[in-house]
Amino acid sequence: MSCGVFAFSARAAAERLAQALGVPCRTVTVHRFPDGESLVRVEPSPETAFLYRSLDHPNDKLVELLLAVSALRANGAAKVVLIAPYLAYMRQDIAFHDGEAISQRVVGKLLADHFDGLLTLDPHLHRTRSLAAIMPRMEAASISAAPLLAAALDGSDDPLLVGPDGEARQWVERIARPLDLEFVVGRKLRTGDREVALAIPDAERARGRRVILVDDLISSGATLKVAARLLLDAGALRVEALATHCLAGEADLAELRRAGISHILATDSVASSVGQLPIADLLAEEIRRREWCR
Repeated sequence: MSCGVFAFSARAAAERLAQALGVPCRTVTVHRFPDGESLVRVEPSPETAFLYRSLDHPNDKLVELLLAVSALRANGAAKVVLIAPYLAYMRQDIAFHDGEAISQRVVGKLLADHFDGLLTLDPHLHRTRSLAAIMPRMEAASISAAPLLAAALDGSDDPLLVGPDGEARQWVERIARPLDLEFVVGRKLRTGDREVALAIPDAERARGRRVILVDDLISSGATLKVAARLLLDAGALRVEALATHCLAGEADLAELRRAGISHILATDSVASSVGQLPIADLLAEEIRRREWCR
């Protein structure tokens, strides 16, 4: 089976995956017209095409993905697998208020209708148990970055790990338990996109220690800012952050630094100026396990 990775303009992470698989990395070119429409062009495709694109800032990207998968099939691909390390629109799994679209269902069906498979990293699911429930007609797989994050964590000074809210419990547990590190989990009440109230039980355990905030996703950073201030007020010597995905822009990152977070480490699922851990080997291992590229 011949395979190849296809990447849009941000190629670095896709090139690392291609190298890990030992296959070529080819470019998907995009021309944007003055009216905002996109013209997408691909090179001839092998039998299996891995279309690599993380779906931060997803709206334009989703349209271009649909154009690209159509072009790949027209140019030789019998199978197209989407590699989306960050998968957007997974949080809205119910209608919280009358009239709301359930974006998880809509985007899940859209991708399932056009791709043969999907691979992502730590999707932000709440009440939905697995991607298979969202995309039943395709082979959709998710892998965890927890082993990679744990391996990068220096636990020599016995840091305290903190999950800022209940949703973060699964990630902080996966990282803390193999390293036998202490952790606590906060409680959050969100009052807006950038406004949260937070309580951290046992925050006094932070006194005199390095503290690492652990979450799957840093978006605006509002939750981490509140958590950092609480922990520093409780006597933490230093507060850092560890996450799978960092979507925060430079202005938000500056706010996090001002809130007292001295270092942020995330995977390279989304291009960012924070410290980044390459996920290419994790992705390649799962691709081989599923025999998508032999």
